[in-house]
Amino acid sequence: MFSTSPFPLRRWLAVLGGVVLLLIGVWFGGHPSWLPSPLRSAFVSKTANERLVQTTLDLIAKDYYRPVDTKKLLNSGLEGAVSSLNDPYSHYFPPALYTSFQHETNPQVAGIGVEVAVQPVDNGIEVEEVIHGSPAARAGLRHGDIITAVGGQSLKGKTVTEGSKLIRGVAGTPVSLAFLRHGRTHTVTITRANVTVPVASSKLIPYHGKRLGYLDFAQFTEGSADELRAQVQAMLRRHAQGLILDLRDNPGGLLAQAVGVASLFIKSGTIVTTRGRNQPTTVYTALGDAIATKIPMVVLVDRGTASSAEIVTGALKDRGRAKVIGTHTYGKGVFQELMPLPGGAALDLTVGEYFTPNGHNLAAGGAKGGVKEGKGIAPDVYVYDNPNAPGTRALKVAESTVAAEIH
Repeated sequence: MFSTSPFPLRRWLAVLGGVVLLLIGVWFGGHPSWLPSPLRSAFVSKTANERLVQTTLDLIAKDYYRPVDTKKLLNSGLEGAVSSLNDPYSHYFPPALYTSFQHETNPQVAGIGVEVAVQPVDNGIEVEEVIHGSPAARAGLRHGDIITAVGGQSLKGKTVTEGSKLIRGVAGTPVSLAFLRHGRTHTVTITRANVTVPVASSKLIPYHGKRLGYLDFAQFTEGSADELRAQVQAMLRRHAQGLILDLRDNPGGLLAQAVGVASLFIKSGTIVTTRGRNQPTTVYTALGDAIATKIPMVVLVDRGTASSAEIVTGALKDRGRAKVIGTHTYGKGVFQELMPLPGGAALDLTVGEYFTPNGHNLAAGGAKGGVKEGKGIAPDVYVYDNPNAPGTRALKVAESTVAAEIH
């Protein structure tokens, strides 16, 4: 028998079952002794914890000598709980900060072209990434710089949201910044602009009669693997004989995009394996449709190469598909899951570790639990760039290395 009702019988039964369970819960809440011992312990413990939190909040709201914003108090408490994990990758986002975080993923923003860490540091906010070709890049800002003041206004004690609002502004207007680098304070005035975040770009480099395809890849956002594929195909149409994949200062991003990017160059086999306490062990393999493996390639990396960028680097190195050139990568051997919460908040929580095809965890040996900066991936050719002209020396070594493999 088929039901044409917009609310069929089985849905009514489900609702009725939910009501029954609710009534049972209310009953046992007042009569926990009726529960079996294991269930009673779990139920009472959970209920006691919930009462403890609620009672504490109620007492502060009622008896503290000044009025208290209980929502702010709750958010601060949750932030503190996540902070107690001592995990720099796990964060609690209150509703306002989560909204700001979502806006940061917009590919076009009016500002100076930087992405900042989601948690403030003692003196201000930390620059995580500088977008290539942006006003910030032209002004010389780098990964790891600490912005301490905007327009003469100190960022000490301010949230990331407050600091970011000061930095943003109308395109074409100037903004003065003070920032710390290696303990020294610098000041710079930058003209704001509408900044489009380029995910992938390419150019053909002639090198002693050989044609090299240079691929600059900025971050692993939704659809970025397809964008990189388009750039690879453009280079091959222009008869590139070797490829340079530049992952320097690439902070990573989506795991699925990392698998997609690695699959552009690796025909089959393991790309990465993930494991977690509440996550099943999962082996991600190449998706197929890779370019010809006879085309030599190298990967450019540095300390800013992290997360998904390290997954790709590790796969290419372990599978013998590319030589790695630069310095040690960051060493982020864990991954997070973003979980929306009631009321517009969200929890970005470390839920597992990942391993390269050879079984290497990038944080192994670097820190207990893998939630701090680890050893990362060691390059095949170590090149330390001149800080006054970053990028040039490593690129030259990459050019000569890949050109030597072209026959």
